[in-house]
Amino acid sequence: MPVKLELSRIDSLMNKVFFLLLTLHLISFSQVAGAYWDEAWTARAKITLNPQGVGTVDQVPVAVRLHSGNFNFLDADADGADLRFISADDKTELKFHIEKFDSINELAVIWVLLPQINPADKSAHFWLYYGNGAAASTADNRSSWDSGTAAVFHFSEKSLLQDDSANGWAATGEITVQKAALLGAAAVFNGQPLRIGPAAALKLSAGDNFSYSVWIKPGALPQQAMLYRQESLSIKIDGQKLVLASGASAISGGEIKAAAWQHVAVTAAAGKATLYVNGIPVGTGDLALPDAQGNVEIGAGYTGELDEVQIANMARSEDWIKLAAAGQGMDSQLLKIGKPSTDGEEEEESVSYFGILFQNLTVDAWVVIIILAVMFAISLAVMVVKGKLIARTDRGNRLFLERFGNAGSNDLLALDRDESYPDSTLFHLYGAGLKEIRKRYTNGNELALTGASIDAIKASIDANLIRENKKLNANMVLLTIAISGGPFLGLLGTVVGVMITFAAIAAAGDVNVNAIAPGIAAALLATVAGLAVAIPALFGYNYLASRIKNITTDMQIFVDEFVTRVAELYGR
Repeated sequence: MPVKLELSRIDSLMNKVFFLLLTLHLISFSQVAGAYWDEAWTARAKITLNPQGVGTVDQVPVAVRLHSGNFNFLDADADGADLRFISADDKTELKFHIEKFDSINELAVIWVLLPQINPADKSAHFWLYYGNGAAASTADNRSSWDSGTAAVFHFSEKSLLQDDSANGWAATGEITVQKAALLGAAAVFNGQPLRIGPAAALKLSAGDNFSYSVWIKPGALPQQAMLYRQESLSIKIDGQKLVLASGASAISGGEIKAAAWQHVAVTAAAGKATLYVNGIPVGTGDLALPDAQGNVEIGAGYTGELDEVQIANMARSEDWIKLAAAGQGMDSQLLKIGKPSTDGEEEEESVSYFGILFQNLTVDAWVVIIILAVMFAISLAVMVVKGKLIARTDRGNRLFLERFGNAGSNDLLALDRDESYPDSTLFHLYGAGLKEIRKRYTNGNELALTGASIDAIKASIDANLIRENKKLNANMVLLTIAISGGPFLGLLGTVVGVMITFAAIAAAGDVNVNAIAPGIAAALLATVAGLAVAIPALFGYNYLASRIKNITTDMQIFVDEFVTRVAELYGR
């Protein structure tokens, strides 16, 4: 009966477990009604701005990173043609262009030109719309920069030497691509410069304004390297210092670090110049721009990775530089992409981290978690059924033992006539012994047991004791399997999930922590599931084993006591 009861409840418990998982997934986000820009687009996500420590800045290009943790690539076109960015009024389209959109590895980098970023607006946001297979792409790199931008090089894999500004310069040089970089791909320099031919937009004159910014990751330091040079104007790494020189004038400051991404920027206006490292001013002084209209060289003598070169014929503000450094870095917190919503509904600001974990589970992790869910259901069924069985057995033993202790010599062999104890293992042993004793009545004569008969009776009772013990321990091995196998299965799911995550990142060439974290966190969920199976099973097994041990001890004592009393009363 215990085994049948366990099996009958396993399906029910498994259904409850799966229902719980489904419920957690469904409540991972809640939605409320909101406005909708265009019903032809079936999905959208709210992108919240979180600028800190800056003033109001106009015409800011921000990098929107999409990955499997914040965007469902299956709902968008394979090349991102249906992407649209809409301002907070849900009416005005924002200019944008796509640096990278890899739907296979689920990674994308899109640049969006925001008209203004105002830290005083605590609810500042804009919208990402997608999910319209009939839409044609409106991405345009020529119009998604402000009028002061003279050149921009993303060093994307498909257009390594192509300027993405409205000017569209074509540079020349011997550089290679590093896929796993800061923003999509990056350029790898080995001392040879990138050259841009003479152009009106890059011409310098005394009294003009100028800005230059770039992300660098030097391979080794110290080194002498030109990050920018146009005739007598140069921005260089001198050992480990950042230096801006114009003719005989020079400004230096900051400390450049090896093997780490850092944002470097220079601005010049009205005879003053400022150096920045990671958005922080590190040097300022008087410095006039020269008259220069020759070739621009980037990276002469430089060894290492370099990304996101931006040249402007205007002086960027300190807040603009700080936003660029904070918003383009790997750990940027400038933008927060909300969960997708559909059918004109907008998600609430609350985030369910369990929802994020379940959405990022890989197939192998789901297989492991389903197996663990089955193990949990089975072990729970064993613990519940076994616990009830032990409770009934313990109660029945106490009642029968009290009756046995009060029995006299006249009714010692007749305890089964007036009352039954179906849940008592002691009563079952008593019945086995009584059966053997009654076989030895002969022709109504008085019972007289020899030593051999008493030994035979004890042997029969001992055999039944072993059978009762087997019933009590039936299916306990399922708990030991859950205890030892659960953590190992969970660890297997985690290791495979982490391997898949890193393999996808390596193939896509994006090491952004925001892209890695959801996959790793979801993979760790398999280990959590394994421990969630093993820990209750461990507690339940130890508790049940101790109760079974006590019952077994009571049975052994009872056998000795019963056989001794029978030998005393009926032995020859």
